[in-house]
Amino acid sequence: MESNNKDSEVIDKSVMNGECSPAESIHPTNLNKTKNIDVISTPSELKFDNAEPEEEDPEIVEKRKEIEECLSDVDSVDVEKWKNLARSKGGLICDEYRRRIWPLLVGVTKEEMTEAPSLDELSTHPEYNQVVLDVNRSLKRFPPGIPYEQRVALQDQLTVLILRVIIKYPHLKYYQGYHDVAITLLLVCGDRASFPLLCRLSYGAGAPLAPFMQLTMQPTQHLLNYMLPVVGRANTKLANRLEEAGVGTMFALPWYLTWFGHSLGRYALVVRLYDYFLCAPPLFPVYVTAAVVLCRADEVFECELDMAMLHCLLSKLPDDLPFEDILVTAQELYENNDPLDLEDEVVALEQKEEEQRRLDEERSRRRRAARGAARGAARGGGRTLARLRGARGVLLAAAAALLGVYVYYRPDLFFNR
Repeated sequence: MESNNKDSEVIDKSVMNGECSPAESIHPTNLNKTKNIDVISTPSELKFDNAEPEEEDPEIVEKRKEIEECLSDVDSVDVEKWKNLARSKGGLICDEYRRRIWPLLVGVTKEEMTEAPSLDELSTHPEYNQVVLDVNRSLKRFPPGIPYEQRVALQDQLTVLILRVIIKYPHLKYYQGYHDVAITLLLVCGDRASFPLLCRLSYGAGAPLAPFMQLTMQPTQHLLNYMLPVVGRANTKLANRLEEAGVGTMFALPWYLTWFGHSLGRYALVVRLYDYFLCAPPLFPVYVTAAVVLCRADEVFECELDMAMLHCLLSKLPDDLPFEDILVTAQELYENNDPLDLEDEVVALEQKEEEQRRLDEERSRRRRAARGAARGAARGGGRTLARLRGARGVLLAAAAALLGVYVYYRPDLFFNR
């Protein structure tokens, strides 16, 4: 399995250092050249809520009882019941429930939960080094205060999990950000259940991560472009402002590639979103990105109309966003804006972006040609001046020689006066 990272471009080193500014040299639509999400936004350090709230919402208390009752007789509960529990307010509440229910949401069976091979057995795979690099970068996503030995064991489990999937499906292309999804599944379900679960998400009809694992990122770019028409139908003024600023969709790429796992700082929010995404249509995360942008409309209007400023604003997700409300909004957006109905708008948008890219490239080509002509003229002028100076030197040398000869034969004209 080849990596999707070999043609990665460094968009902006300031982003890698934790600052917030989009690349000026990369057109916002060129997501196909952007495989490393760490250069778009740095991963958020994950915060784990260790303490239980003193008073739980009465609605969640009742839901907890309902989930425990269903778990007491799993065989009698159909998948639609689990999906309703996962989508409704509060999701699946806690990891104790998620550990058992997440595999059920995607049809994983106990027979698929096999023992993992050792890391040594997989270390010869061509993607091994790249996966290890990504896993080492994911330390911020591990529980804080975890003992060193446990952290190392968890890193090894994560590396094995990713390699097992890409070995099973060698035609898929590994992308950076895949490890953000994998670590979330691993933390919740453990190594045995997370492998078939990640396989379901990566391969097969409707697998939500499959578009990210193609030869190029063009399929991902196409799907992410659905966000802008969805925003436009809900808030035309907001969509026009985003278009005027030329902010594009790059700020949302890490959200989509990792199901927000790369960008959110609170673990509880990440797993809540995964509750919903595991039983939602494959394109639903794009509608959530649209709902997030709509939720932050006031901030967008207050921000200076500048691509870099708006990219910075939107790429940083506050932990206090009302994600339960955002999920409700996203579901309404999906129901009111079927992806099939949006296809023509997306194609028109991509044609417009392609034309803009072509114009930008033509302007860039002309500027390079003008600079080359100017440098050529400067070099030509220098050579002409050098030739003139050389000719004048020759004339002066000849005149001096003639004068010397004349003095030699007629010294009386110069010395006897």
